[in-house]
Amino acid sequence: MPFDAEQLMAYAIPEARQALTRRDCMLYALGIGVGDEPTSEHQLRFVYEPQLRAMPTMANVLAHPGFWMKAAETGMDWRRILHGEQKFTIHKPLPVEANLVGRTHVKAIADRGAGKGAYVYLERHVVDADSGDAVCTLEQTTVCRGDGGCGSIGEVERTRRAIPVREPDHLCDLTTLPQAALLYRLNGDMNPLHADPEVARSAGYDRPILHGLCTFGVAGHAILRICCDYEPDRISSMSVRFTAPVFPGETIRTEMWHVDEGLSFRSRVLERDAVVLGSGWVEFND
Repeated sequence: MPFDAEQLMAYAIPEARQALTRRDCMLYALGIGVGDEPTSEHQLRFVYEPQLRAMPTMANVLAHPGFWMKAAETGMDWRRILHGEQKFTIHKPLPVEANLVGRTHVKAIADRGAGKGAYVYLERHVVDADSGDAVCTLEQTTVCRGDGGCGSIGEVERTRRAIPVREPDHLCDLTTLPQAALLYRLNGDMNPLHADPEVARSAGYDRPILHGLCTFGVAGHAILRICCDYEPDRISSMSVRFTAPVFPGETIRTEMWHVDEGLSFRSRVLERDAVVLGSGWVEFND
């Protein structure tokens, strides 16, 4: 039985408050694999206290509302939910210590029809609770594979950029840890799909899969390394489409193309030659 679109649109997603600490910043960076070169002064700035900086993709987990889709009153088939797309826009340099508030709402729902699933479009605004300053804005598409026939409501403007038809300008291979999903879930996304083998099997996977946002973070690390000399304030916005799951322990190759307006990218798992991130796009600060 699919959820009711109007009811979900009106659902009050709990406001999230986070007392961001330096430990949170270091845990996030370690969760996406930063520190694989533990003597690198570039990487140490994200995992060691002196002159600590926040990874740009950490915007994705700030003041996260948690796995609210599992609440019975949403009516969602949470076992069959997948992350479809994600975008972050940073409004000011990400802090390493702050009191943050995140307010999330459903922007629109696109019903693909009975048996075909539905797309739920979400937006989260993160602000500094003390100053009121906007920190970042997150846009997310959730694929609800078990909720087709729910009805459509609202509209979302979607822009999908094509990958250039030429050899990439840069490649960067980063291997994930076997325990990467267990580390990454400590950032707030406690979906058991990423930890519980039984839940993973019920969703059609032979073992827990990596969070899509962890894969996104690995790609962000690659771009920060290759294109930004590890200067996090260079990146102002980043978006991606999730095309296939990653299993912890696999190697992610991020392919990058410079274009006039920014950077186009995609990521693939080398072990299976599977594209796992598509339509990737980065905008830089001047």
